[in-house]
Amino acid sequence: MASSFEKYQKRRLITSYFSVVISIALVLFLVGLLALLVLNTKKVADNLKEQIALTVYLKDTAKEVEIDQMQKSLALAEYSKTIVFVSKEEAAKAYSEEIGEDFMEFLGYNPLQNSIDVYFNADYVSETQIAEISRDLGDKEFVDEIVYDKPLIALLNDNIKRLSFWILIVSGLLTFIAVLLINSSIRLSVYAKRFTIKTMQMVGATKHFIRRPFILKSIKLGLIGSTISLIGMGVVLYYLNKSFPELNLISDEILLAAIFVGVLIMGILISWLSTFFATQRFLNLKTDELYY
Repeated sequence: MASSFEKYQKRRLITSYFSVVISIALVLFLVGLLALLVLNTKKVADNLKEQIALTVYLKDTAKEVEIDQMQKSLALAEYSKTIVFVSKEEAAKAYSEEIGEDFMEFLGYNPLQNSIDVYFNADYVSETQIAEISRDLGDKEFVDEIVYDKPLIALLNDNIKRLSFWILIVSGLLTFIAVLLINSSIRLSVYAKRFTIKTMQMVGATKHFIRRPFILKSIKLGLIGSTISLIGMGVVLYYLNKSFPELNLISDEILLAAIFVGVLIMGILISWLSTFFATQRFLNLKTDELYY
C-alpha cells in the first residue's frame, strides 16, 4: 500500500515538474518571438520603404553625357540605395508584354521616354524629404517629369508608426501575462509540497535550508524550459530567414545573442523569484492554514 502511494506521489511530482517545464518553455518561446518581432520591426519597415521608387522621366533631347552624369550623381547621393535606368525601348517592350500587344505597330512610333528609377534608403522615405529631392531633380533642364506615389508614402509611414506602437503595447502585456503564468505553475508545484515544507520547519530546519532545494530545483526547471524555448526560437528564426532572406534576420549576431541570453536569464530569474516567494508564503502559514 505504501509502495503504491509512493509511486503515485512520484508520478504526481514528475507531472508537476513536466507541466512547469512546458509552461516555461511555451511562454518564453512566445516572449522570445515577440522580442525578435519588436527588434526587427524596423528592418521589416525599412524593407517596405526601400521598395518605393521615384521615377525621373527624361526629355528626348537629353544628351547621353547628361544622362550618365545624372546616374552617377544619383548613385553617389546619400539618399539613394539603388538606381535603375530604363530606356524607352525597354519600357515599350515591358508595356507591350503587359497589355498583350505591340502598341507601336498602330502608333508608328514610341511615345515613351527614357527614365531613371530611384530607390531610397529607408531613412529618407518621408513626404518632405522626397518632395525636396524631387524639386532638386526637377530643376534640371533635361528632366521632363518626376513621378512617385505620394499617398502611398504617407500611408506607409502612418501605418508603420501605428503598428510599432501596438506591437510594443501587446508585447508588454504578453510579457506580463507570461510572468504570471510561470509564477502560477511554480506556485502550484510548491503547493503540492506544502506539508513537507511545514514538517521540515517543525523539526527545526531553517527557512534558508528549506528554500534551498526548492530554489535549485526550480532553477534547473527554468533552465530546461528556457533551453527548449531557445531551440524553438532558433528553428523558427532559421525558417523565417530562409523564407525572407532580404530581411537579414540573422545578420545582427550581437542583437540575436542578447535576445537569446535575455530569454535564458528571464526563465531562470522568474523561476527563482517565484519559488522564493511561494516557499516563503507556506513557511509563514500556520499548520491549520495549509488545508485551505
